[in-house]
Amino acid sequence: MVKLTRIYTRGGDAGKTSLGNGARVSKFTTRVEAYGTVDEVNAILGVARLHATDSRIPTTEAGELTELIIGRLQNDLFDLGADLCVPQETGAHTAANEGALRITEGHVTRLEREIDAMNADLDPLSSFILPGGRPAAAHLHHARTVARRAERLMFQLAEEGEQVNDQALHYANRLSDHLFVLARHVNDLGQADILWVPGANRSKE
Repeated sequence: MVKLTRIYTRGGDAGKTSLGNGARVSKFTTRVEAYGTVDEVNAILGVARLHATDSRIPTTEAGELTELIIGRLQNDLFDLGADLCVPQETGAHTAANEGALRITEGHVTRLEREIDAMNADLDPLSSFILPGGRPAAAHLHHARTVARRAERLMFQLAEEGEQVNDQALHYANRLSDHLFVLARHVNDLGQADILWVPGANRSKE
C-alpha cells in the first residue's frame, strides 16, 4: 500500500528524480519521459471520464458503462507507470525487482477482448475520422494520440538498450487501438464520427 505523508521533498531541485529501485536519474531521461507521458494519458482520461456519464452514450453489448471502462484503463496506466519506474533487470534478484508491479499478458488480453467486442458493434470505416464528436470522444482521441507518444518513448527506451517488459510494450500498442474504438463507440456507435474529406479545403484556383 502506498502511503504519502509529504508532497514535496526538495529532492528534485537539482533536476534529478528517483526511480522505483532507488536509482537517481535526470528528469529528462527517456524512462522518465515515458512514464511521465503515461501519466499524461491518465490525466486526459480523467477528463474523458467526466464526460462519459452522458446518458446518451451507449453501453457495451455486455451492458457496461463507458465510465467503468475508462476507470479500468486509468488503473492499468498506474500499473504501467509503476512497471516503467522500476527497470526490469535480467537475472537480477534485488528486492525492488522481485516486488515490482508488472503489466501481464492478462492486461493485454483484456484490451484485445474489449476492442473486439466494441468493434463488432461499429460499421466499417470508409474514411479516416477527425477527432471530435461528443466531448468524451474528443478527449478519448486526445488520449489516443498521447498514448502513441508514450508507446514511441517506450520503444525508444528499449532501443537504447534499457530493459522494458515486453507485455508493457504490447499493452501500450493495444491501448491506442482501444481508445480509438472506444471513441467511436462513444460517438453513437460511430454515427457521430466526423469523416475526413481529403483535400476538402484545397484551393481550386
